[in-house]
Amino acid sequence: MNFSPDGTVTTPQGFRATAVSAYIKYPDRPDLALVVSDMDCSATAVFTKNQVVAAPVVVDRATLKANNSHIRAVLINSGNANASTGQPGLENARHTQALVATAVGCAADEVLVMSTGVIGVQLPMDRLQAGIAAAANRLESATAVSPEAKEAAGLSAAKAIMTTDTRPKHLAALVELPGGVVTIGGMAKGAGMIHPNMATMLSLITTDAAIAPDVLADMLKTAVNHSFNRISIDGDTSTNDTVLLLANGASGVAIDNHDSAVVFAEALTALCAELARMIVKDGEGATKFVEIVVSGAETAVDAHTVANTIATSPLVKTAFAGSDANWGRILAAAGRAGVAFDQYQTNLWVGVQHTDELQLVHQGTPTHYAESDAAAIFAQPEFMIRLDLGRGSARDTVWTCDLSHDYVAINADYRT
Repeated sequence: MNFSPDGTVTTPQGFRATAVSAYIKYPDRPDLALVVSDMDCSATAVFTKNQVVAAPVVVDRATLKANNSHIRAVLINSGNANASTGQPGLENARHTQALVATAVGCAADEVLVMSTGVIGVQLPMDRLQAGIAAAANRLESATAVSPEAKEAAGLSAAKAIMTTDTRPKHLAALVELPGGVVTIGGMAKGAGMIHPNMATMLSLITTDAAIAPDVLADMLKTAVNHSFNRISIDGDTSTNDTVLLLANGASGVAIDNHDSAVVFAEALTALCAELARMIVKDGEGATKFVEIVVSGAETAVDAHTVANTIATSPLVKTAFAGSDANWGRILAAAGRAGVAFDQYQTNLWVGVQHTDELQLVHQGTPTHYAESDAAAIFAQPEFMIRLDLGRGSARDTVWTCDLSHDYVAINADYRT
């Protein structure tokens, strides 16, 4: 598998995209992305587990339950979440499906919609309708474009779905299978309200492999559990979180045997993990990217629970922001995670890129490390913390960031 950092959702064969300004919230940049497949797609999605769910999540769940084998288009808007908008919000989401279907020439149940932005505000349907028409017209004129133009269109779509993100998040992977080569492309947005089971994040992943919907669903669940459900910026999950995967088979290569399925699933998970790390690195106000590894647990669930508790501790995250090697906060957070362990069996290391690890704690007691050495590691833009519980062989990893003054500033007046 080879990653293409310039790749997008249009890198796989048979996918086109465009982005326009619908002026939903932002006056100065595109905020509406339209992605269309030239042929029917198998489709699956993983959604937020928040009990308060946005209208597009409700509508997409129902759409995929009725039709997961011939999806043709996805429309994504930023600036308005269409969440907590009652029956009018549901009607607007369904009307959006119909508008897109008419504009691109497919059925309404072949369209999926995603939204992100402010909660509790109705979609401005007049602007959205005009934006959909403009996007479809622009897309129609791009039916025979160069690979460079396709990639530029995919990049514009990745930019259009951003809210407080400071940069677009996109990637593609070339995967060699026994039956031939397929491509996976992805884009994601997210910078705040990021936490398992997902967050204020949207991701659209495309592939030109031919994959049955049930196989696709299993692959995506596994990939999300090892990527987007392993990140935390602020401990909040949101109402709109969606990871959507489309497979159109345009490459002519089918994932119809065990060996191909294993290779493809590994590539899909790796691509999702890279997109997830991009989200954390672009966390609201973030200055540090921190990988937290918990080993020596009795089960992987225990390891994840402890790692996640550390990753969401405000005291730990503010210490990260201040480059303060305050390991006591890390152990204290682990101790309240609800997982049994013996503090006198714990060992703690910090390091950069898994090399030159510095052990701060041995069997629950501080080592004779130099404080300046620990502080130098905590001052790095990226570093790793590894806590071993001394109880078993299970381990898990969570990616997080620091909690800075800028995070508070960004979120103090987001709605207004």
